[in-house]
Amino acid sequence: MLTRTTIHADGTWRGALSGETREVLDPADGRPFAVVAEGGAADADAAVAAARTAFDSGAWPGTPVAERAALLRRAAGLLVRDREELALLESRDAGKTLEEGRIDVDCVADAFRYFADLAVAEGQGRVVDAGSDTVHSVVVHEPVGVCAMITPWNYPLLQASWKIAPALAAGNTFVLKPSEITPLSTVAMIALLVEAGLPNGVANLVTGPGHTVGARLAEHPDVDLVSFTGGLTSGVKVAQAAAPGVKKVALELGGKNPNVVFADACRTAEGFDTAVDQALNAAFIHSGQVCSAGSRLIVEESVRERFVAELGRRAARIRLGRGTEKGVECGPLVSRAQLERTEEYVASALAEGAVLRNGGRRPEPSATRPAGGYFYEPTVLDRCHRGMRVIREEIFGPVLTVETFRTEEEAVALANDTEYGLAGAVWTADAARARRVAGRLRHGTVWINDFHPYLPQAEWGGFGKSGVGRELGPSGLAEYRETKHVYQNLAPRPVRWFSG
Repeated sequence: MLTRTTIHADGTWRGALSGETREVLDPADGRPFAVVAEGGAADADAAVAAARTAFDSGAWPGTPVAERAALLRRAAGLLVRDREELALLESRDAGKTLEEGRIDVDCVADAFRYFADLAVAEGQGRVVDAGSDTVHSVVVHEPVGVCAMITPWNYPLLQASWKIAPALAAGNTFVLKPSEITPLSTVAMIALLVEAGLPNGVANLVTGPGHTVGARLAEHPDVDLVSFTGGLTSGVKVAQAAAPGVKKVALELGGKNPNVVFADACRTAEGFDTAVDQALNAAFIHSGQVCSAGSRLIVEESVRERFVAELGRRAARIRLGRGTEKGVECGPLVSRAQLERTEEYVASALAEGAVLRNGGRRPEPSATRPAGGYFYEPTVLDRCHRGMRVIREEIFGPVLTVETFRTEEEAVALANDTEYGLAGAVWTADAARARRVAGRLRHGTVWINDFHPYLPQAEWGGFGKSGVGRELGPSGLAEYRETKHVYQNLAPRPVRWFSG
């Protein structure tokens, strides 16, 4: 069993001040495979103190942007070097397939390189024309200060990188709290930043529960910014805790994401095959444990029966198993609690009139699916309607619901009938319709004839209760900066406003 010293403060690795530890479970068999420190509020305080000192008195905030960028690029190189080890940690910790873990590591390295380049490109500030030759006016960017980062269990390495890379590029210090369920790859990432040469106190890590460590970070008076990715209920608590200090807050709180398929997208055999394939991809990648999962299929009535029948047939062939096993396409859910939550949602949908087209149960154990693992069959629920909980609430499991429409107007209304607004997609062969519908969808990312790709140079975030602020892109860097206007009078003289 792996035993890790997982609290990092002021350049030192140690255990929790309380001496407490936590077992990390492998979701493929439900057995512990690692032990980490179980930090608490006192550990959070110590980490914040280290970050505060490093920001107020250390060299990092004043380090030239080119040097900060060079460190990020070195970290990207180390991520590439340790790609297999990190991917294995992601697979064993979060349950995803090894190939998904590899892709995650590649995307993390891309994020580090992107923010390194962006910080250099935007590092000179913006000259403002004051209308006078005797005035020099410039808008410059400075780091926010001490950043508290709270990351989720589904993409521990990736979500941490979306916060760490821009924060460091901007010159901040930080304290990071990963999910207590999946902390291991984040611990490894902090170690790589240390190896890359990051000064002591700049990057600090506290492993432990959200209700103690996360809550303390959100309310701490020496924290200047809180960035949280997770569920809506926890996000509201974070915002409330941060409010008395008037901290900057960035929240990414998930989504209930529509995937709208018009009949004209299915006119050809290739079009039909692609739309079905992408609907499976949208809903079942990482067992549906994706904030942008296309868990709501909204398909035109004229092709519904054919489309859903093929969905059910293909969903039944998805190979479930331990993510490290060759040939496995979908791993387990992350925890027993998540498995039971998924079962409860499916039971409620069936009680409310949904028709089961595939799945709806735990699979039998096999050579690749050990007994005790948190596996659940990819589930397709047909004949769903807006009154169902399974339609309105985020499940974070391998469950795809099917709704139907007859008109474009009805399709848009269904897609927007959610309190969330993270992502959505439209499938159509009509270019004008694609632009119309994309323009009317109230979601932060809209795909046309695709699902799931994102770019580090394009903003990520949502409308409505999907959150506040943006990650990635220029706005993702701006979240970690304060903007200052410096106005210099080159030829000062008396104003004579007052006669005295």
